[in-house]
Amino acid sequence: MLVEYRITGRGTADIAASVEAGVASGALPPGSLLPPMRELAGELGVNPNTVAAAYRTLRERGVIETDGRRGSRVRPRPSTTPRDALRMVVPAGVRDIAEGNPDVALLPSLDGALAAAARRYAQAPGLYGADPVAPDLARLARADFDADGVPPGPVAVTSGALDAMERVLVAHLRPGDAVAVEDPGWGGSLDLVPALGLRVLPVAVDDDGPRADAVARALAAGARALVVTSRAQNPTGAAVSAERAGELRELLARHPGVLLIEDDHGHGIVDLPLHPLSGVTGHWVLIRSTAKAYGPDLRLAVLTGDAVTLDRVRGRQRLGPGWVSRLLQHAVVELWTSNAVDRAAVARAYGERRNALVEALRERGVRAHGRSGLNVWVPVADETVVVTRLLAAGWAVAAGAIFRVEAEPGVRLTVSQLGVSEVPGLADAVAAAVRTGAAGGRND
Repeated sequence: MLVEYRITGRGTADIAASVEAGVASGALPPGSLLPPMRELAGELGVNPNTVAAAYRTLRERGVIETDGRRGSRVRPRPSTTPRDALRMVVPAGVRDIAEGNPDVALLPSLDGALAAAARRYAQAPGLYGADPVAPDLARLARADFDADGVPPGPVAVTSGALDAMERVLVAHLRPGDAVAVEDPGWGGSLDLVPALGLRVLPVAVDDDGPRADAVARALAAGARALVVTSRAQNPTGAAVSAERAGELRELLARHPGVLLIEDDHGHGIVDLPLHPLSGVTGHWVLIRSTAKAYGPDLRLAVLTGDAVTLDRVRGRQRLGPGWVSRLLQHAVVELWTSNAVDRAAVARAYGERRNALVEALRERGVRAHGRSGLNVWVPVADETVVVTRLLAAGWAVAAGAIFRVEAEPGVRLTVSQLGVSEVPGLADAVAAAVRTGAAGGRND
């Protein structure tokens, strides 16, 4: 689709800014074909290398994609439009099970932990030059990693899991490199990869995690990195099983140059064991966020990995924010050491709701996935029909488009705010909506 939009500018930055302005205004909608570089250079009266540099900048920013002789086009959903923007506005009176937030009733009070951190700060204020990782937090995190069989390595602290992923990817990859990412998978990582100028290679997922055959294809296609969710995968609830971990470790052993990023999304809220892949490749990290167990607003994640990767992450961090607030780090230490969260009870609470919904849907002939975590994934034939029907029935669910690249359509239901007594009514509504949406397809 060639769109009549006049790109302007004489320098690389100006030309790139003109294209971004067209994308932002809607004058260059997704799929718009940009002029060939030499043609645009002639129109603007500049050297073709200037236009080439502008297009390269736009690719690195995730605004356009180039497919050889087919030319350069505006990405189907530019990185300037995060997937969260695709979420619906939930009308009053509709039960919202579209958000992926934890149950606030299961989150610990932060009063005591923050007060303890403040008292510690009064005795020893955090100043420039101090260790960016609180020693007590590093010790506790490392002990937790050791208990789960994660290989030895230093510890770093970032402002959440996505911050950690970004720092690790930037530490090793360059724009244009390919990253194998779960599909369906977390919208944050699916957005982050192209925003860094990297290419997404989708990897199919089942209940036991990324499929080995799909990972093998991605690695054969040149993936420089692989992102795996260890437990409570968003949106499907997948958890890497012992057997799948063995298959993936054997596969990764044949690709020692691949960067492995493991996101233990279910840490603190699931009762399934961790089966880490870490240590098979030369460069690897395993990330654990406090968001689901202690509260999203803590914005803190701990990670371990090989020494080179952790050194690069911490070095670059020093040139930016410097460190994650030690007040927050001390608060997390207090939460961990005081056993503020009963992990078994939290896992049981989420498991009862999730399992009840999966079973109720099965009884109604609807296939659903939800092995661990907060979410249940329901494959559907038509997302729009199912979401619309459920909204009319009083339930807001998340359309699978937020989480997909090539995967089949589906919807995500978050169980964290769901009472077990509500499950039959929700299952009836989902079954009715799926049957309507299956007029042209199947639920499988």
